[in-house]
Parts: sequence; C-alpha cells; structure tokens
Amino acid sequence: MTRPAAELRAQGITVRFGGLTAVDDVSLTVAPGGFVGLIGPNGAGKTTTFNVLSGFQTPTSGSIVLGGRDITSASASTRAGLGMGRTFQRLELFGRMTVLDNLLVAAEAKESKLGVIADLLALPQRRREERRCTGLALRVLEMLDLEWAGGRRAADLPVGTARTLELGRALCAAPIVLLLDEPSSGLDSDETRYFGRILQRVNEEMGIGILIVEHDMDLVLEVCKEIYVLDFGKLIAQGAPTDVMNDPVVRSAYLGEEDDAPAVATP
Repeated sequence: MTRPAAELRAQGITVRFGGLTAVDDVSLTVAPGGFVGLIGPNGAGKTTTFNVLSGFQTPTSGSIVLGGRDITSASASTRAGLGMGRTFQRLELFGRMTVLDNLLVAAEAKESKLGVIADLLALPQRRREERRCTGLALRVLEMLDLEWAGGRRAADLPVGTARTLELGRALCAAPIVLLLDEPSSGLDSDETRYFGRILQRVNEEMGIGILIVEHDMDLVLEVCKEIYVLDFGKLIAQGAPTDVMNDPVVRSAYLGEEDDAPAVATP
C-alpha cells in the first residue's frame, strides 16, 4: 500500500507579491516518520508556505526537495505523482459515490497502469488491476475504522467521518509524505480527538512524514512531534511542542500573552 517514505525539505523559501513579502526565508523539514505542525496567527504566511510546498504557489526564491529530487518548479500534479499526498480545508469528495467507491477512484487513479482498450475489452490484466485496487481500498477502510461506512454515500456522512474519508483517499495514492490543510475544520472537540488518534495511527503504522497546518492547538500539541511557528512571514520558533509553547516570543506573538504569562506545563 505504501512506497518508502521520503524527506520533504524546504530551504530559504521567500514569496513576494509586489512589494509585500508574505513568506521570508523560511526553511523546514518533514522527515520520514515525522509529524510536523506549522502554526501562526492569521496572516502569518502559513497558507502561502503550504501552497508553495504543495505546488500551488511558486516561490520567489528558495528550493523544495522531495526524496532528494528538486521539485521547486514542479506542478501540483507532478508532485502528486512523485508521492506528495495532501488534503484540503474544503472537503473534496464525490458525494454521490459510496465511501468504498471514493477510495477505489483514488486507488485506481494511482495504481492502474492500463489504458482505455483494456477497460473496454475487460482484459485479464484489467481484472487483476481491479482486484489489486479493491484490496488497497479495503485495507485503507480497515486502517481508518471505516468498514461500517463502506456502502454509505459520502454526501450522507457526518463531517468527522467525511474528514477521515478524505484522508483515506490521500492514503490510497500511496504517499511518501502527507500534507494536511486544516484537517479539523468543521469538527467538534470529540471528532477532533478521534481524528487525531487516526492521524497518529497512520503516522506510526505507515511511517510517512506528515505536515499539518492547523488552528486547533489541542490537536497540534497532541499529534505533532515538532512545531514550526510563523509570524509576519518569518519563522520565529521551531522545536518540540512543549519547548515551542513555552517560548516567550511565541506566547507573545502567537498566543497574545505577555512574557510573564504562565507557561505550558512540561509533561
């Protein structure tokens, strides 16, 4: 179901829009098996940085390397083909299809190597491809505890389950690194905690690096092993969650606290 995980590295990323510098010399790394959070207040440059990493925004300067390959100029579709998976803040599902069919579409788009002729003639290779893609989709269903919903239409799912399904679609593309854009958007606290446990399972069992851009700090502190903090386009802190959240610069700039505010307790 997976390819070997690979490192994603951004070095010296700068993005300017006219006279405005949205991202200023930002570097970050998502190692295989890493779980990295990218946080900051509104306007900090998180979305622009995320778009640069995923291929939806070209940097003014700097480089992006995935698995040793420079992808700075590569399109989003090329990056997806190389193994960069991502989810969107706005749910991107086929509402009229079942949960299983949504996963099958993603698996076939990635795994199937056959053309239209094989499809039309129902060649033996086509049937083998179908069995392989079905097996992949069923394994993802099991990993994400979605077996109960396999036959339900995506449009009928609660938001929490729909978020998990979107994650499953990304996993069916066999990513070597995974980028998540506000995955807790629309979830209540219970759904967010459950989704966090799913993300940790994926990270641990598949060993792929995950980068998450997220406003829900409880989720970030629960799942992330490392956090990068942006403010006004600049990287102001990075490190373990506890260390970052105890940083007075972060508390002042991101949390809006004064330097004498109580620190986050160290476990």
